[in-house]
Amino acid sequence: MPMKTQTQSKTSSPRWRTSGATMSHRRLEAENLIGARNFNRLSDRSFIARLNQFCRFNEYVGPEVLHQGLFKFVKVLASNGSRMFIFLFLLCYFVSPNIKAQDTYRLTLPEVTEIARSKSPDAVLAKTRLNNNYWRFRSFQADLRPQIQLDATLPNLNRSIESITLPDGNEDFISRSLMRNSLGVSLSQPIVATGGQVFLSTGLRRLDIFKNDFNDGSISYLSTPVSLGFVQPLRTFNQLKWNKKIEPIRYEEQQRSFNEEKEIAAAESARLFFDLLIAQLNFEATANNKANADTLYSISQGRFGVGRIAETDLLQIELSVMNANAAYAQATLNAQTANEALRRFLGLTGNVIFELVPPADIPNVVVDESLAMEYANRYRSEILAYERRLLEAEANVDRAVKSNGFQVDVNGQFGLSGTSQSFSNAYSDLIDQEVFSLGVSVPIADFGKARSRIEVARSNRELEQLNVTQERISLERRVRLQVQQFDLLRNQVDLADRAYEVSRRGEEITRKRYLIGKISVTELNLAVSSMDSARSQYFSALRNFWLGYYELRRLTLYDFIGGEALVVE
Repeated sequence: MPMKTQTQSKTSSPRWRTSGATMSHRRLEAENLIGARNFNRLSDRSFIARLNQFCRFNEYVGPEVLHQGLFKFVKVLASNGSRMFIFLFLLCYFVSPNIKAQDTYRLTLPEVTEIARSKSPDAVLAKTRLNNNYWRFRSFQADLRPQIQLDATLPNLNRSIESITLPDGNEDFISRSLMRNSLGVSLSQPIVATGGQVFLSTGLRRLDIFKNDFNDGSISYLSTPVSLGFVQPLRTFNQLKWNKKIEPIRYEEQQRSFNEEKEIAAAESARLFFDLLIAQLNFEATANNKANADTLYSISQGRFGVGRIAETDLLQIELSVMNANAAYAQATLNAQTANEALRRFLGLTGNVIFELVPPADIPNVVVDESLAMEYANRYRSEILAYERRLLEAEANVDRAVKSNGFQVDVNGQFGLSGTSQSFSNAYSDLIDQEVFSLGVSVPIADFGKARSRIEVARSNRELEQLNVTQERISLERRVRLQVQQFDLLRNQVDLADRAYEVSRRGEEITRKRYLIGKISVTELNLAVSSMDSARSQYFSALRNFWLGYYELRRLTLYDFIGGEALVVE
């Protein structure tokens, strides 16, 4: 688990992790500011400048430096009676960014990707979609099982005047006063092979006719102790049969998609990890360049004063100082932006600061193309999607053929029933009950409409088969190309590392030669530029290697470093 520490201004960490050289430079500059000579003779304008510097340094230095500076500033201001400045200084100190509580996370690349795979908003959304698909599949499974249903009407009361037709053909209005009650239980089971359904039911009805001027009232019962029936369409599209083939494949496909979404989140978090890491390293480099530029400018001013360098060289050094300051400001902004982007993606709240640990070593792993292809075929969701899409195309052809031709519906029901004015006798004298119907639908002329639909479905099936074939080839090419690129990326990291080391040594030697006056400032600037370029190329190569590795994980759902499949069954 990542290390998390709560930091306050009095025990604050840097805003982001910097190198020891950079932090020493910032600390020395702050201590020089606090321990400046002639402190008591600062003008108002100088004080404002110093106050601004102190608030800025509060983000980089430790508590002992801050407390020392605080007491010096307050002591001097109190002796001068500058109450407003004391107020401004204390306000600056206590609203400085380090005063706010910060959560500092020291994370490695595997820890960042694991958080993204398990706890990031993208991972939570993927889990929600998987849960939704699970219940959809459970609903389909329930469609294949028997269904038990209770139907009741308690009561159905009717007191009204209604029109009736008399035996002689005339109509008359009569007053009706009755109540119907019914209760029934049925058990039904779909037949997947034929698309039909069988059912078993039992029920009881009661009819109450209330007494009025025309009759004395009565109570009667109609019982159906048992009734067995079926519904069977013939030459009709059987949706349930096709669903039984398609839905299990769809569910497993969605499970694999969940694993892929987790790896997509891991790959994106790796990209953001290196964006922030490179931004932090650029911040370190620009801070060092800024400090070196300031030092060189001070030395060059001395040389210019004794006539050892021309004014153009001094102006060039001054331009380098300004460029270093601009680069430092931009690197600061980039580091803050990258830190916020990673925080948002991981779903962390609050004022979070990351201390990223660069990957120490490049793993010595060799990926075999055929093995990578085997894992892709075993774990990728596209493999099941191809099968599902072909089945759906076949189902559409079957639907087009059977929905536009000769159709027959057969219904039958057999059972026992009885009626009586008493409840017990309603189950005594039972008689047979048979119901049978045969429905036929024959199209006579549709002027080619049915044939057109069938041909469209067949054309779509052929098109889907071609698309699936091309996508299979494309997936295989992507996997094989990614494996080949992975080997090249590892070699590029080694080359870039050596080039960076050479450029650093060259820059050190060039700087020493400049300090003793052996070379011009132009040669020094070229050496610094070459080192910066080599550094950028090295970390770019490192970034590309790890992003390529996580892309390979996404394509195969297999961790070649850990030697395990990245699947959740």
